[in-house]
Amino acid sequence: MADSTFLDWPFFGDDHRRLAEELRHWAAEHVAPLQEPSHDDAALDARCRDLVGMLGRGGWLRYCVPGEYGGAGRLEVRNLCLARETLSYVSGLADFAFAMQGLGTGPISLFGSEALKRRYLANVATGKSIAAFALSEPDAGSDVGAIATTATRDGSDYLLYGVKTWISNAGLADHYVVFARTGEAPGTKGLSAFVVDADSPGLDVAERIAVMAPHPLGTIALDSCRVPAGQMLAGPGDGFRVAMSTLDVFRSTVGAAALGFARRALDEAVARSRERQAFGRHLRDFQLIQAKIADMAVAVDAAALLIYRAAWAKDTSEGGRVTREASMAKLFATEAAQKVVDQAVQIFGGLGLVHGNIAESLYREIRALRIYEGTSEIQKLVIAAEILGEKEGSEPGS
Repeated sequence: MADSTFLDWPFFGDDHRRLAEELRHWAAEHVAPLQEPSHDDAALDARCRDLVGMLGRGGWLRYCVPGEYGGAGRLEVRNLCLARETLSYVSGLADFAFAMQGLGTGPISLFGSEALKRRYLANVATGKSIAAFALSEPDAGSDVGAIATTATRDGSDYLLYGVKTWISNAGLADHYVVFARTGEAPGTKGLSAFVVDADSPGLDVAERIAVMAPHPLGTIALDSCRVPAGQMLAGPGDGFRVAMSTLDVFRSTVGAAALGFARRALDEAVARSRERQAFGRHLRDFQLIQAKIADMAVAVDAAALLIYRAAWAKDTSEGGRVTREASMAKLFATEAAQKVVDQAVQIFGGLGLVHGNIAESLYREIRALRIYEGTSEIQKLVIAAEILGEKEGSEPGS
């Protein structure tokens, strides 16, 4: 069982503690018994739909949207982080299903018109519809200013042209938040954000991308995709602000997912050290193994402190940004979790390399978190820019 003493920290209230405890029991009963998903696209999509439905029926997706639109109350980063940590401890795909419902509607919650909020958010909260966030392109990942997808005004609509790739839930989503160039100014200042229904003419799934840990991922093509002007979030040229404000909320939650993987790796490594014998002794009796366990435990607690500090800061900032804190949490937690999982594989030995072993599964799951929603390298640039006071809106992208 994962350590839960961190819930006694002053970052949390009783409502947060109830959420963590109730979700832990729910996930153990409903998610833990599921087998690891297949790489087959149809089977993977079916599993994700099932997970979204389960999370919706369980009431957990309500934490992804504000209370006025079917949510559990205020959109709180602490709730999102606790949910992602708890789910990732049990299942990387369950965490993914939860996280994308939040990321794919975060821009609507933060910047959508009343009509857009009422149209999309309630169905996401119940698991009736699936959300996606479409920012990256073949030549624009970390460099958001290089986005080439265009949106041209045509009467009361916009026509979108371009390609988006590395899109989670591609082919599965009911709507995409798409970032495109409307040309108000060069670079990031000329971007806008749109909510695009998956069945919009001109939007097609060009390919699916198979990655080491099975998740629905792919490329979408936009060819004269007509989107009503009312589907724009905020205003023309506000796309970069929409993207960065959304990531300001969700970057900490990526760290929380990494923390869940790291806690599971630590627990599994401790259990393995207690049961495995070598040279007539249990592994736990060897000082080198004890040192590894100690390093893993320190990394887990340090990551948790940074994550929940960032989450608490965002929740109590009254709308202010916590870019530095969120980037620190994401950077440290994902890098530390990679090391913790790697040490767990080492403690498992050859068994840790066998497909389907928990250590091997965690090794595949953790690697992507150092890349998506801002690579570790980008997080360092963001942190340095915040410390050096360079806040003229030129934050490196996601």
